[in-house]
Amino acid sequence: MTRTPIREPVPLDLTCNATPAVTGRVRLLIDRHLCDWGLRAERYADLHLIAAELLANAVRETPGRRIRTRCVPDFDAGVIRFSVWDSSARRPEANLPELTLESLDLREENFDANGGWGLPLVTALAVSCGVTPAHGGKWVWAVIKVESE
Repeated sequence: MTRTPIREPVPLDLTCNATPAVTGRVRLLIDRHLCDWGLRAERYADLHLIAAELLANAVRETPGRRIRTRCVPDFDAGVIRFSVWDSSARRPEANLPELTLESLDLREENFDANGGWGLPLVTALAVSCGVTPAHGGKWVWAVIKVESE
């Protein structure tokens, strides 16, 4: 049975500490809100990846400080906007490493040092994305299409 998306959805709006655990919590809340909005969470892997990347950047930029997450559907426009606020004014930038088999470091202690692909992934998966300066920090956001249910 296909559910019709609700027209007056309650957005996800969460303020929390910037810790590595926040990503899992927000992903669970996104799934719950997608269901409440009449959407099937399993069809939104792109939203989960975007959320993980933007949250990881905010946590890295402002560890232990407060961050804010918003996820708001606009069914008339057929999109969902996911945003993360942090208190740093520094704009995120892609840090694409030149990886070769020789430069790829798979040692356990350096495994995460092979990153830098998050923002290009967000750009590739989103309809649009960007940064909006805000009082005391910035919002980093991405918009994805609502999947046909």
